[in-house]
Amino acid sequence: MKIREVISHLELLAPLHYAEDFDNTGLLTGSNQTDVSGILITLDCLENVVDEAIEKKCNLIVAFHPIIFSGLKNLRPDDYVKKAVVKAIKNDIAIYATHTALDNAKDGVSYRMAQELGLENVKTLIPKKGIIKKLLTYVPSKSFNQVQETLFNAGAGSLGNYSECSFSVDGTGTFKGNGSSNPVIGNKEERTTVQEKLLAITFLPHLESQILKALYNSHPYEEVAYEITTLNNSYDDIGMGAIGSLKEPLSLTEFLKVTKNTFKTGVIRHSVPGLKQIKKVALLGGSGAFGIKKAQQSGADAYLTADLKYHDFFQGENILLCDVGHYESEQFTKNLLHEYLSKKFSNFAILCASAQTNPVNYY
Repeated sequence: MKIREVISHLELLAPLHYAEDFDNTGLLTGSNQTDVSGILITLDCLENVVDEAIEKKCNLIVAFHPIIFSGLKNLRPDDYVKKAVVKAIKNDIAIYATHTALDNAKDGVSYRMAQELGLENVKTLIPKKGIIKKLLTYVPSKSFNQVQETLFNAGAGSLGNYSECSFSVDGTGTFKGNGSSNPVIGNKEERTTVQEKLLAITFLPHLESQILKALYNSHPYEEVAYEITTLNNSYDDIGMGAIGSLKEPLSLTEFLKVTKNTFKTGVIRHSVPGLKQIKKVALLGGSGAFGIKKAQQSGADAYLTADLKYHDFFQGENILLCDVGHYESEQFTKNLLHEYLSKKFSNFAILCASAQTNPVNYY
């Protein structure tokens, strides 16, 4: 099995197309053509994780956080980033990072937080906008079913719980090929009139190359006329955070106790809202202060995230703001990736790193 095969499955779960612009996801070291000897999953790829990979004969580390985040001007092993990178390169170990691609994925980081907390009816807290694309193309009526079916098979027309969605309109097309053309219908240098159908079909942007390949392979015309536009609609299956409901409402004290036990955190920094019970809960793994207003607008009684600043807590008058810690909020990502890859490669050993990578301690 090659590294590229593992990557292809990881990018089905969390397409890199949806990573944030500031991020550095994907294959950071190594070649995707290398045979995999073992896979080690970690939240952070520090030097001690690379040591563990060497010991356990794993030449692929799947990390959540990218160890290379900003540009490296040299590879002298004089800080924690370069020490890990240099050791990985010396020992032919590939490092792959998912980070915000997995943050934005359906059933990603925040969804796993919700699962651990036992929430029901979970939805995306901040759905992304402007990512749904629409293809318009013009197909001879006799070839319409073939083109439509090929596009469906390539992933077009599938959004949320629905698939094979499209819209068509009958019409009349005209064209005139020059002396170098090879028209399938009609003759060179003569205007041809054809009964056509306008086919409108939506798709997600990470599928664009395969959608266009399917269009060209199935369409009978020498020159395929089409247009692609981006819709401004939001899409609930891609975005940051999650929101759901507890099976039964809990008192403020009970909820804090359950949260502390679930996330195994040394301390919860929280606001003091004017609430007596907690039922609806929003969550966002990692630094999530930017999601406070959306959690409030969504009617959440509590919002669990990390890295809140002093002034962020002043927004917690009508909502319980809980900072459970950055590592603690994302810790279940290792389990998520381990379970996913173990199902995809059931006959291959997938290991979770035991090395400690949380830089924060509590006294």
